[in-house]
Amino acid sequence: MSAPQPLRDRIARDLAPARPLPPPAMRALALVPVAVAIVASVPALHEVRPDLPSIGAMRAFGFSIVQAMAGIAIVAAALRESVPGRQWRSRDVIALVAGGVLMAALLPGFAAGAFDVAPGPARVAVAVACFRTSALAALPALAASAVLSARAFVLRPAVAGALYGLGCGLIADAGLRLWCEFSAPSHVLVAHVGAVLVSMAFGVVVSTMIGRRATGTA
Repeated sequence: MSAPQPLRDRIARDLAPARPLPPPAMRALALVPVAVAIVASVPALHEVRPDLPSIGAMRAFGFSIVQAMAGIAIVAAALRESVPGRQWRSRDVIALVAGGVLMAALLPGFAAGAFDVAPGPARVAVAVACFRTSALAALPALAASAVLSARAFVLRPAVAGALYGLGCGLIADAGLRLWCEFSAPSHVLVAHVGAVLVSMAFGVVVSTMIGRRATGTA
């Protein structure tokens, strides 16, 4: 049974050419200026890590640039995930998440300066400052990534949000590493990796909320 003619006429009037989305990698390039601003703003608003002369510019700036680029690449993976029919396999998602988390956990050891703060209130204060700075620095990139992702039709919003949240967390942590010189595992896991995981979780929440609103299930 065909649809009534008035309904078919109404649908025909609503039809309009759809502009195809650029490839995910091209769309992720829009995040480059945001990433540059984030990485530069953290040391600019605080200070450049004091051990820079001893570790060298390559281990400080070079590793941060590599980490920020990895974050943008993971956001690009999230933008691909957002396109129906181009979702990642579960093992690929696990590999992307594991690689991003390991990068945040291990890179500080390769650019080690001071190992840790002296025990006591100062250690807690430094950890809180690093965590807060990194978590807040990720927000502009998260907002931009959420807009880019929402332009597609996300079938698995939690997966897409986790990926772009992780990527934005890595970008923010790349800036944090230009300020924080501490490499003790306890500090890195709590203050650095912890902030990356919070960014990842926030990406899941934001993407899920946008997905529900888009499908009218909110």
